[in-house]
Amino acid sequence: MSTTETKGFYKLSWLQRIGFGSGDLAQNLIFQTTCMYLLFFYTDIYGLDAVDVSVMFTVGNVANVIWDPIVGALIDKHSPKLGKYRAYLVYVGIPLTGFAILCFWNGFAPSLLYAYVTYIAMTLLYTFINVPYGALNSSLTRDTDEITILTSVRMFMANCGGLAVGSGLPLLIAYFTNEEHEGLPKDPAAWFTTMTIYASIGLALLFFCFSQCKERVVMDASEAANVKISDLWMEFFHNRPLRVIAFFFITAFAMMSIGNAAGAYFINSNMRGSADQLSIFMGLGSAPSFIFMPLVPMIKKMVGKKNMFYIFLSIAIIGMAFLYFVAKMEQPSMTLVYIAQFVKSTGVIVATGYMWALVPEVISYGEYVSGKRIAGIVNALTGIFFKAGMTLGSVVAPAILAYVAYNPEVIEQTPEAEEGILWLVCVIPAALLLLAMFIISRYELTDDKIDQINKEIEARSHEE
Repeated sequence: MSTTETKGFYKLSWLQRIGFGSGDLAQNLIFQTTCMYLLFFYTDIYGLDAVDVSVMFTVGNVANVIWDPIVGALIDKHSPKLGKYRAYLVYVGIPLTGFAILCFWNGFAPSLLYAYVTYIAMTLLYTFINVPYGALNSSLTRDTDEITILTSVRMFMANCGGLAVGSGLPLLIAYFTNEEHEGLPKDPAAWFTTMTIYASIGLALLFFCFSQCKERVVMDASEAANVKISDLWMEFFHNRPLRVIAFFFITAFAMMSIGNAAGAYFINSNMRGSADQLSIFMGLGSAPSFIFMPLVPMIKKMVGKKNMFYIFLSIAIIGMAFLYFVAKMEQPSMTLVYIAQFVKSTGVIVATGYMWALVPEVISYGEYVSGKRIAGIVNALTGIFFKAGMTLGSVVAPAILAYVAYNPEVIEQTPEAEEGILWLVCVIPAALLLLAMFIISRYELTDDKIDQINKEIEARSHEE
């Protein structure tokens, strides 16, 4: 091991990078399924009213705002035998898998109580994996370049999960049903079988992630004993870069939540598309990651961190405008829809993917200011804000569907309903991305500055 590595700037093997990234792939097999298809499942298969679903999603996300700081303080305060952060991939992975599957079971339909219990349990358990997994990132190394590579691998694999869900789920549902169908099949058994497969594969990947991650940059046990939930609010008020990325998370996840939830409605109703065409459209939401995420380290070196955000957020907005224009044509071409979706997704994937590389930076900044490396608390804070974005999205999408009188019983909708769906896919997400561009302009931690901060922290700890 080199001298540099002994001071926290560790280099990781490709197996370790892929192992860490497999955790995000696993989580996205559940997360992306709920984002893209759970609203559709509840309204069109399970039989719930869109307004009831909106309220339920809001209740679940508000519960998580309370739950996140508790989880963050808990994982910072304790050090399980299997690892401070990675242990939860095993401990919580099994019940999370079970409740994710139960969310797509139609046995008690249309019981709102059953939907509430399974959905909220699933979201609370997801947080109990997502927060320590996010903290795990910052425990592997302090090296900024290494974290950029690690984040690129992570988001590449996360989008593998997005592709498997967006493109694969409609095809698997169609495969498992014998029913004649127009658009996305509505056979409850096929949905349940498909989710069982996805969640089970996700559990195996969580175990693989656990096996490949080695935590080497964590707080001392003496510091951990003093962690309190109130540290969350102290960190928020004293860590300005954290506040910037927190508000960026709100806008980014609101944009993704709204756009993803509306995708199935857009292809089914606006485009009169088939399950195969929905598969291609949703798959193109993740496909650009295979081209651009491996290039992120090089792009960042060429144009800089902020400029990379500006460029790709602008590309996403252009793609959304193009998609809106194509959908308003007399006879819209699916080929042009696919091109617009690819352009939009290219911008979204790079910008929202790289934002996760900023989290270890604000953790180090907080450690530099306060002397505490409270990675769990910081990830709980980012979790609160991305759930705030998800809450906004989960309220807006069903509320607009209800406002424009979307009818789940028919494929052909009124012009007002089609326009409402189009606003969910294009207009509202584009407006949120403009806001995101302004927010990220306030971020002040350059690579040189964060490298200097990390070196000073290591020097300080070495002196002690």
